Amino acid sequence: MADEKDNKEKTDSKESKADAPEVKAEKPAAKEESKPAAKKDAPKKEAAKKDSAEKKDSKEKKDSKEKKPAAKKDKAEKKDAEKKPSRAKKADKAETKKPAPSRRRPRAPEEQPVVRATAKYVRVAPRKARLVADQVRGLHIEQARALLEFSPRGAARDIQKLINSAAANAENNHDLVGDEMKIASITVDEGPTLRRYRPRALGRATPINKRTSHIAVALTPVEDD
Repeated sequence: MADEKDNKEKTDSKESKADAPEVKAEKPAAKEESKPAAKKDAPKKEAAKKDSAEKKDSKEKKDSKEKKPAAKKDKAEKKDAEKKPSRAKKADKAETKKPAPSRRRPRAPEEQPVVRATAKYVRVAPRKARLVADQVRGLHIEQARALLEFSPRGAARDIQKLINSAAANAENNHDLVGDEMKIASITVDEGPTLRRYRPRALGRATPINKRTSHIAVALTPVEDD
């Protein structure tokens, strides 16, 4: 009887042992089921974190963009404020600067007008024309005409024509009276020389220089005493 009891106990222990692994085998299954579920939830959590991080970054970028234009505007306003005084200073300097002196001599309101006339390439030697010009310089136009009318020199005719031309310019261009002028200045300059040759004895040739002159006259009104 004792042996039978022992055998029953052994068989019961074996059965309990056989049943125990089944319980142990069930526990890992629960762990395995919980782990994949946790793994499945992990990507969702990471995606949510990424979305939140991206939202934060986007907000920060927007805030930085909004701040940058404001900062740029402030800098631009500061630059304009700095430039404005410099422009004002430049304007003041421009006002204080004196105008550049012009090359032309300003004509006084009381200055008398000057009427000019020129004759170029006159076929008279300058030395001969100057003898007549020196006689006429500074005379009244009527006196100069009378002197030239009765002068025996050939240059007198050319100078007389030039004085009459200057008097006509005074009447037509300046509304002045041609007969009430005086010869302020008269100059005779040398022009180009025409070179010619004359045949001589024994086949020789001698040079002949035909000189020309440039004559200029300036008339001014006579001052009333």
